[in-house]
Amino acid sequence: MGPLMSNLIPSARRLLPGLALCVAIVLVSAVLAEIEAHFFGQAWIEALVIAILIGVAVRSLWTPGAAFKPGIDISAKFLLEVAVVLLGASISTATVLAAGPYLLLGIIVVVVIALFGSYWLGRLLGLPPRLAVLVACGNSICGNSAIAAAAPIIGATGDEVAASIAFTAVLGVLIVLFLPLAAPLLHYSALEYGVLAGLTVYAVPQVLAAAAPLGLISVQMGTLVKLTRVLMLGQVLVVLGLRAHRDLSGRLSFRKLVPWFIIGFVGLLVLRSLGLIPNAILPVTGWFATWLTVLAMAALGLGVDVRTVARSGGPVTLAVVLSLVLIGAISVVMIHLLRIG
Repeated sequence: MGPLMSNLIPSARRLLPGLALCVAIVLVSAVLAEIEAHFFGQAWIEALVIAILIGVAVRSLWTPGAAFKPGIDISAKFLLEVAVVLLGASISTATVLAAGPYLLLGIIVVVVIALFGSYWLGRLLGLPPRLAVLVACGNSICGNSAIAAAAPIIGATGDEVAASIAFTAVLGVLIVLFLPLAAPLLHYSALEYGVLAGLTVYAVPQVLAAAAPLGLISVQMGTLVKLTRVLMLGQVLVVLGLRAHRDLSGRLSFRKLVPWFIIGFVGLLVLRSLGLIPNAILPVTGWFATWLTVLAMAALGLGVDVRTVARSGGPVTLAVVLSLVLIGAISVVMIHLLRIG
């Protein structure tokens, strides 16, 4: 056995207890999500949310010892960064071409205003800067995936990730249930309502659920708009990376200009858009990205102080609600201006 292997094996053994604990939480989360889907037709609360909640519950009842720390730490940081890289393969700029120039411009305007508006609403309500960023990214782009991708870039704590995901997820489900009531109130056609659903609901499966009551056209338009919003995740992550790595003088520190995983994310996005990633492997990369993110959320949950999350519950909930109201209002104005439908 060479010296390299002699060093690697003990290092791997140090990771096993924490990794095993995180994997166990992931397996329980997957089973609960399947049970939920069986009884309710779909998993309204995703495995990712369940994993972080179970992690928080475990941490509240029992504090993992020092033997678990290395595996939990690598799951919460490095494996989450790998998941962000793989997420780039799931996004293609071909979606932009399908949306058309005017609708694309409208979506960009809505997302940009929602990002800045949601952030400042959070700050006005007393949220710390990193938590305000997570809430803004989650509501404005693609929910849990955006929160998970932004967290390592801005150095968010487990408490901040748990709070933003938990409250955003619950209110996201309520939006899905009540948004269909907006169509008759606003006298929207199926096409107009599809745009509204795509702009205001943050997860693709939930967009499908919210748009379904108005038929296939609404579902197709909602999915198209939602995927175009997701495409903006790359640009937002790069901007966050640039802002997070300024030195104390306020200048860009070129040594740490953009984190490695953002370079990987953008690289895979470009390769996918150029058709250089075979379609056959996309389900595999998507599967790994999803479950590595769930694993990372389980690890983050194990580091959460539930009392801190509970204390921030009121302000976070209000910030999420006002952010959703803002996004809804901007979306209605944009639909009117573009005369969709």
